Amino acid sequence: MTSPATTPALAATTRLRATHLTVSDLDRSLGFYQDAIGLRVHAHEDGVARLGAGGEDVLALHEDVAARPAGRHAGLYHVALLYPSREELAFAVDRLVRTRTPVEGMSDHQTHEAIYLPDPDGNGLELAADRPRSAWPAGLGYSGGPAPLDVEGLYSLARGAEVPRFVGPGFKTGHLHLHVSDLAAARDFYRDVIGFEVQFEMPTAAFLSAGGYHHHIAVNTWRGPGVPPVPGGGVAGMRHWTVVVTPEDLAAVAERAGAAPAGGALELPDPSGNVIRLEAS
Repeated sequence: MTSPATTPALAATTRLRATHLTVSDLDRSLGFYQDAIGLRVHAHEDGVARLGAGGEDVLALHEDVAARPAGRHAGLYHVALLYPSREELAFAVDRLVRTRTPVEGMSDHQTHEAIYLPDPDGNGLELAADRPRSAWPAGLGYSGGPAPLDVEGLYSLARGAEVPRFVGPGFKTGHLHLHVSDLAAARDFYRDVIGFEVQFEMPTAAFLSAGGYHHHIAVNTWRGPGVPPVPGGGVAGMRHWTVVVTPEDLAAVAERAGAAPAGGALELPDPSGNVIRLEAS
């Protein structure tokens, strides 16, 4: 493995594309993602549906009717769906209220505001909106932890507005947060092999990104260190997440990983079995 001192950082143009999830009932999931989350269906065939805001896919749902809920093992904690503005996040709150969709938590991370909830199969979601980078605190606010979300102030942006059924342009994947078996091994993989830069570390989690973003990937051992790796199949959860990189970065990652890209893409499992797919821009 290349040492951190010689590992080139991913280009600042690095961005995330579709996250692929396994669900047990595709029709049920499509109702949830359209009505409660505000996504459009881009395509739906052969047990796979692709969703987003009408442009690039943000999620791909793969049906496995035998899939059971995820257990105590490595895998998805949540995928952050990034709304293009605070107003759009307020519209998301309005959709949740209108559909009586329960949430699990709400936080103000100073860099972004966030709402946490599961989809019908327990796949974790974060609905988020970034603050302008000029407003991000020194150290990205990690050391102080999150503050309570000003739900009333956020929701006030939707009151009296004509809330559209679907999210507007600019909606995209913000980041992935994963459960892992070994924190140091996961951090080293995403830093030394993939090329993300560490933004903050704590004893049980690490946050990494490209281009100084608050985080594109976070890893944690909150299910306990040494939990089993991602199961080979038969459970709901993440199949893979997608990162768009420059052709030069793709070649460099392939060399560090000792793997060969195919068709302008490279899929690699992290040490806990979470699969990252890199695609050349």
